Amino acid sequence: MEKETKKGIVRIAAAALLLAAAFIIQKTVELPMWQYLLIYLVPYFTAGYDTVIEAFEKLFRGELLDEDFLMTAATFGALGIGFLPNSEPQFAEAVFVMLFYRIGELFEEIAEGKSRRSVAALMDIRPDTAFVLRGGETLEVAPDTVAVGETIAVRPGERIPLDGTVTEGVSSLDVSALTGESLPREVAVGDNVVSGCVNISGVLSVRVTKPYGESTVVRILDLVENAAEGKSKREKFITRFARIYTPAVIIAAVLLAVVPPLVSGDFAANFPAYFARALAFLVVSCPCALVVSVPLAFFCGIGCASSKGILIKGSGFVESLAKLGVCVFDKTGTLTKGVFSVTTVHPEKIGETELLHLASHVESFSTHPIAASLREAYSQSDDECDVRDVREYAGEGVVAAVNGRNVAVGNRKLMDSLNISAGECEKCECLGTLVHVAIDGVYAGHVVVSDIIKDDSASAVSALRSVGVERTVMLTGDRESIAAGIAEQAGIDEYRADLMPQDKVRIVKELASTGAGNNTLAFAGDGINDAPVLACADVGIAMGALGSDAAVEAADVVLMDDKLSKIALAVRIAKRTLGIARANIAFSLGVKAAILILAVFGYAPLWLAVFGDVGVTVLAVLNSMRALKIKENTI
Repeated sequence: MEKETKKGIVRIAAAALLLAAAFIIQKTVELPMWQYLLIYLVPYFTAGYDTVIEAFEKLFRGELLDEDFLMTAATFGALGIGFLPNSEPQFAEAVFVMLFYRIGELFEEIAEGKSRRSVAALMDIRPDTAFVLRGGETLEVAPDTVAVGETIAVRPGERIPLDGTVTEGVSSLDVSALTGESLPREVAVGDNVVSGCVNISGVLSVRVTKPYGESTVVRILDLVENAAEGKSKREKFITRFARIYTPAVIIAAVLLAVVPPLVSGDFAANFPAYFARALAFLVVSCPCALVVSVPLAFFCGIGCASSKGILIKGSGFVESLAKLGVCVFDKTGTLTKGVFSVTTVHPEKIGETELLHLASHVESFSTHPIAASLREAYSQSDDECDVRDVREYAGEGVVAAVNGRNVAVGNRKLMDSLNISAGECEKCECLGTLVHVAIDGVYAGHVVVSDIIKDDSASAVSALRSVGVERTVMLTGDRESIAAGIAEQAGIDEYRADLMPQDKVRIVKELASTGAGNNTLAFAGDGINDAPVLACADVGIAMGALGSDAAVEAADVVLMDDKLSKIALAVRIAKRTLGIARANIAFSLGVKAAILILAVFGYAPLWLAVFGDVGVTVLAVLNSMRALKIKENTI
């Protein structure tokens, strides 16, 4: 239990004992009224001195009319009402109100602390030290002092402090803190590793590829720490509501205390009774149940999502996810594994080996997955061929001079732009991407490169329908036949093929503008080449973004692994969070409205007003805490 929480419990216990003692003295010892007041002021200030100080500080700063001011005004009135003619003292009631207000605040603090700890558990992924190899020695240093290119040693049980590439060793990594998945990830020489993972078994040597400030662990922590900044519409409404509601309540309470006695014709006789009603009115009208519980529900929802490896950049996106009606997918790396391999080679006038040889050298400087698959298919890529004058055409392909021959490698659009006819090859029925090759302006054949659909794509799309997503769309730059095949396997409603990067942005904007009602649109992409599309969607979801700078920057929701099923889980968490927030609003306003009406007609004593404020707040806060956890089958 935190130190501040313990101090709060001690204060409440002390105030309760002092209140009991004051009540016994009042009932057993005959004293003047002002002496009773002094006795009751001891438990009153023990319980609520900080509330009173805060109210007056805000009053002098011009920031009056919040819940601290309302509670202070109501309790001061209750302490003073006994000095009015024909009225009963309410010292005990005043202390009781302040005591239970403090109990309600303590519940809020405990709930907020629990939700913050659930999110802050992620903070444990920040490593404190790194073991760097310098001058033949292993030195223990701060991670932010390690430069890119240096080598660090990571022993079993240690957390990887910086992003890098394994240069020596084989091990298993615990990535649960980042992805929410318990299954270890196997790594060996040449594999990339990211900071925040725990090395389970073997000793690893890792060459650092990013400075500490740009590492995965720092970016994730920044994202989580700033997640509460993006307020949802309901949070913004509650904030505006409280600013208008509180002064309106003060005016209503003053009118309730003054107008009826004036109308009755006997102000002095009737004022104490209506003043007591106004005090109850003030207590129950305090808006803290709404002001606290609604933001807390969203914060707890974000915490629940982060524990599942889903990072949501703000509560506004929680609300958008809850209303998701259209989900648009990029194909490569999202619905498919994004691991391409050459499956078929169809040469014309030259041999298969020569065709692969030329294609691999032209693509030798490209980072595109298809280029990598061509280089992998030709195992003798280090044959010292002369490659010059490399020109890349965005969305089309690459042209280069290989051993003096002008070689073009790319899609049909590249062939068309070079006025090269692919002949009957364009009718190839092999499922995959056709990579055409031309030598000195003459068509030389094509290579079929295939991508494989992810195992969970179909079930993930089905899960999205079960949570209310009405329309699924796939966007791809691949040709029609490939798009149709992947869409059918995944169960996607519609697809658009042969797209250029700018086409995806245009289509997403069109789909968003034609959406029904208040439904929102999400785009899920790999976060590397899809940053513009991620940015223009209502909700940009970065798939498989572990270590991807573009994803963390452009996306609104970051999935720490490449599992499509996390999208449906994010929607379930969002729907549940929004449902809890709505329930808090309805419950708080409903109970308060009922007790306010009773207070106006004199049927709401202070203890009932306390329940209308503190009791409702505690119940709403406890309800908000339900958003911290979700069952897998809960919508």
